[in-house]
Amino acid sequence: MKTTTIVFDLDGTLIDTAPDLVSSVNHTIAALDLPPVGYEDLTFLVGHGARTMIERACRLGGYELTAEELPALMERFIAFYSATMPGESKPYPGLITALDGLQAAGFRLAVCTNKMEALASTLLNKLQLDHYFATIVGGDTFAVRKPDGQHIVGTVERAGGDRARAIMVGDSVNDILAARDASVPSIAVPFGYSDVAIDSLSPDHIIQHFDELTPELVERLLAGR
Repeated sequence: MKTTTIVFDLDGTLIDTAPDLVSSVNHTIAALDLPPVGYEDLTFLVGHGARTMIERACRLGGYELTAEELPALMERFIAFYSATMPGESKPYPGLITALDGLQAAGFRLAVCTNKMEALASTLLNKLQLDHYFATIVGGDTFAVRKPDGQHIVGTVERAGGDRARAIMVGDSVNDILAARDASVPSIAVPFGYSDVAIDSLSPDHIIQHFDELTPELVERLLAGR
């Protein structure tokens, strides 16, 4: 039997990055003298990468960003976010125990995020979590990104796995749609940054805590696909 690959989203799934994303966005849009965004804006901002996050933050402030202005703001965001990592970002409760258990069961683990690959890798490295993952794939790694299912398929292949033995774990519509498009089962977490109730997205399974992410659950979902 081929090794099972478990693909995780990053922000709002593995790591609670909210405080640092908010502070980095606010540092960025301060260059335009825009009012700061708050935690209540996260579900609108997060999920499509830094570029979209900056554009949406500007829109919230009533400012229409031009294409010419974006590169400098991206540089400002990346420089600040990279320099302050890991900041207040931290793994969700139970994650480390769950990862240890999945690895001990022989599963291959991977990350598939719309965050830039370099930022994702740096964050996981500074949190001393990167060693768990066979590959860390970002929104700029391939020509496509979630909700395109090929983002997950490419991640599984780069991790040395097979889509027929893969599962996606995420917190948002992008993750669930990408899993459906890739024809892999999805596990959703309700503690992330989704702007809708996670059960309304019809994932294959919902866990309330990482204590529930067990090898037995993974095998049951794969058997029922």
